[in-house]
Amino acid sequence: MKKLFFAVSLFLCIFTVWGQAEQPVKPVKNLIVMIPDGTSIGVVSAARWYQRYNQHINSLNMDPFLCGSVTTFCATAPIGDSAPTTSCYMTGIPSQAGFVSTYPPVTGQEIIPLDATKAYQPLATVLEAAKILQNKATGLVVTCEFPHATPADCSSHSYSRGNYKWIAPQMAHNVDVMFGGGNGEITDDIRNFFNAKGTTLIQNDIEKFRNYNSGGKVWALWENGGHPFDIDRDPAKIPSLDEMTKKALDQLSQNPNGFFLMVEGSEVDHAAHANDAVGCITEFLAFDKAVGVALEFAKRNGETAIVILPDHGNSGFTIGRRGCGGSGSTVENLFGTVSKYKRTARGLASILKEVKPDQIATVFKQYTDLELTDEELQLVLKSKDYKQGGDYTQASDAQDLSSNLKDIMNGRTCFGFTSGGHTAEEVFLAVYHPQNTPLMGQHTNVEVNQYLCKLLDFNTSLPDLTAKIFAKHSDVLKGYSYSIDAKGDLAVLTVKKGKNTLVLRASNSVAYLNKKPVDLGSVVVYVDKTDTFYLPADLLSKVKL
Repeated sequence: MKKLFFAVSLFLCIFTVWGQAEQPVKPVKNLIVMIPDGTSIGVVSAARWYQRYNQHINSLNMDPFLCGSVTTFCATAPIGDSAPTTSCYMTGIPSQAGFVSTYPPVTGQEIIPLDATKAYQPLATVLEAAKILQNKATGLVVTCEFPHATPADCSSHSYSRGNYKWIAPQMAHNVDVMFGGGNGEITDDIRNFFNAKGTTLIQNDIEKFRNYNSGGKVWALWENGGHPFDIDRDPAKIPSLDEMTKKALDQLSQNPNGFFLMVEGSEVDHAAHANDAVGCITEFLAFDKAVGVALEFAKRNGETAIVILPDHGNSGFTIGRRGCGGSGSTVENLFGTVSKYKRTARGLASILKEVKPDQIATVFKQYTDLELTDEELQLVLKSKDYKQGGDYTQASDAQDLSSNLKDIMNGRTCFGFTSGGHTAEEVFLAVYHPQNTPLMGQHTNVEVNQYLCKLLDFNTSLPDLTAKIFAKHSDVLKGYSYSIDAKGDLAVLTVKKGKNTLVLRASNSVAYLNKKPVDLGSVVVYVDKTDTFYLPADLLSKVKL
């Protein structure tokens, strides 16, 4: 009974907020969504103080545009995973952990009503709507590997966020400009598609990236996975988030129909998971620099709105913790030590792994300005992944080097963490709108999606677009002879009529009619749990079997 009461109350609350939020929203030509992944408000506060202490700058770039807060949640839980939380921003449907822009199944634990008949249905996203309905250019800028949850939410569909074999090709078919990590996810099929469509692929070549000014579709990636933390990054090899943002805006703004761009400060979340205080702070400041670049463009352009908000909180980061003093702590006491750190724990660990035992204390001081105690030095030597010396077999319960360094570095500061995972507190909302119609007050992630759709003034709703581009193959091909081969990484649907053969491959937007390519305009999605292909509802009129 209590669960039912809670579900009904939350639904009514959401409905009431929707009603209160109804206001004229002036549409814009270009939309930039900026997401500092996993950023709790404590990280924002710490970043602001850190910047003030070190640079004597009192505010963040986003500060003048803070206008509210957002409750992010999944269909079944107040604490969200990155996949369903950004999925909700992009589709308007709260989903389940691991689901990438895909309708969740009903489990009986829902906190909002769900339609069981739509389980595993791919859901059209804001990015796809901008591309399909308005012919806008599409872009993603991240510091993680490109098929990671948040960028994947914008441009692909899967019930498993880790299934990069399904997700990566969908993104390749949906995204015009992609800057970030993930060279290891570029397959021969993706390369062939890029070659056929004239997409430039730049890999681990910062000079070629910086000199690129040809317009058109371009992907530039560094590292096999995600980028190093910003403070650990070699700027001669890997660009910053703000540099990638500027380059993306230069490219996307050449489209006369406008663009949709999502920029993610991906690694704030990773630093928060690691409870790395200096990582959290410096990653958010790197993100705020990208906000500054976007704001400069938007103010100059006059037709661009920017929506800035995290997808969820992470780690319960606080300025101040038990046993570390409280009121009366000076800025110097709180931020003096952490300001001397030149690497995150992860970055410093990669250096110390190559250092002999008698050099550890010296190198550690070089990057932190801290003197290691004898006890701390032994902790470092006994780390499981430190191989230069020390009898690590005698410390089977020791943590890895990065974790131990994090504990040492945090122990000299007054920052606290309640968790190594996501948290459910509200996140901040900031909006720049050229005609000053921002989303004000406290809202849900569902309502954020509605605001994004109003900004782009779609002539078709996302549910209607979903019905048009993701219809079940059994409905589209009713009366036709077809077969599904799901043995490979990407399932294949073959349709035959007379002498004609139509072949559709999952996660692709190109079909082949008698071996000749046909552009479908949207990606084909296969769900193995239901052995269902999701196709354009008007497929047969496109290919004329």
